[in-house]
Amino acid sequence: MTVSWPTADPDPVRRLHALAAGVRNAHVSVRVIDAPFDVVWPLVADLEGEFGRIVTDMARVKVLRRDGERVQALARSRYGPRARFEGVLRPGWCWLQSRFLLIGVAAVAGPAPGSTTVAFTGGLRLPGRAALVPLGVRTEGRRNLERLARRSAAAGGTA
Repeated sequence: MTVSWPTADPDPVRRLHALAAGVRNAHVSVRVIDAPFDVVWPLVADLEGEFGRIVTDMARVKVLRRDGERVQALARSRYGPRARFEGVLRPGWCWLQSRFLLIGVAAVAGPAPGSTTVAFTGGLRLPGRAALVPLGVRTEGRRNLERLARRSAAAGGTA
């Protein structure tokens, strides 16, 4: 007898919502950006360049190692502290976490032709717990997506 288990393959934005649901105080900010995926995603994936212009808490990011989709990076906050991130970076998906920080970004083609739906979550992690410090999570998510929209427009999108 063969047992057939149900499977699910959610798109990256839905996957981000599902993961964030397991992190207390996490909030997922979502925005449709009026630029195609192939303009938007390279900005997010450029960890050592554009990423720090979008997520401004990251004054500088240096990729230490890549092994396929796996990435290790060292980030310096604009306030001075450093964090060593480990995670996954692939088209439409970025999940990076350190002992004290979590950043998740997901993107899929948007509802209108030439648009991209982008979701962001992140914040200060409470060590040893699946929880974020709730201060500023929503505001920072919206600001990051606004900066991404502006950078996308400058890179070839329309707004």
